[in-house]
Amino acid sequence: MTAIDGPDVPLRTRLTELLEGIVPWDEQERAHLTTAVEWIASGAPLYRLRKPDVPPMHLVSYFVALDEARAELLLVAHRKAGLWLPSGGHVEPMEDPWDTVLRECREELHTEAVPSAVSGNRPFFLTVTRTRRYEQHTDVSLWYVLRSAAGAVTSFDEGEFEAIKWLPLRQVLAEPGDTLDPHMHRFTGKLMAALAR
Repeated sequence: MTAIDGPDVPLRTRLTELLEGIVPWDEQERAHLTTAVEWIASGAPLYRLRKPDVPPMHLVSYFVALDEARAELLLVAHRKAGLWLPSGGHVEPMEDPWDTVLRECREELHTEAVPSAVSGNRPFFLTVTRTRRYEQHTDVSLWYVLRSAAGAVTSFDEGEFEAIKWLPLRQVLAEPGDTLDPHMHRFTGKLMAALAR
């Protein structure tokens, strides 16, 4: 029995449906969506089975805490990546990516995940990214937006993050690209456009 015929077929169908619901922001996101849909349909393994790079391409759920009233989002200084990133984590085998958000938000930010009005409990953005440090691999990342307030996150996983900070959306765009996730500026542009509607 191949992976495409296995017990993960319903989840592959669910993932494809989630990706079809993402309106691409630009040609790069459109290309990433095509890559991700083809990867899911191929029957290739979807989940990280062994740290850091087995299989070499696997699913990640990012979640961006947004204080909509202040137009600020939360970034974390990720120790291993050496970048300011959204919070997130690897999707476990047979786990729905939204369940990953719920689990990782409790573990990393010590708070409950509350879906935002921007996209609810569905991904808002998608990226396919080759990591740049340690054993390189490719993350297929579903980006979710959570409703939060700048004072709501009072502690975090200090083993994983050096620090956290809330930044105004316009300031995120002004940050040097080499200090952030490589798609952070694009995500922020898409988010600002969605909030302006």
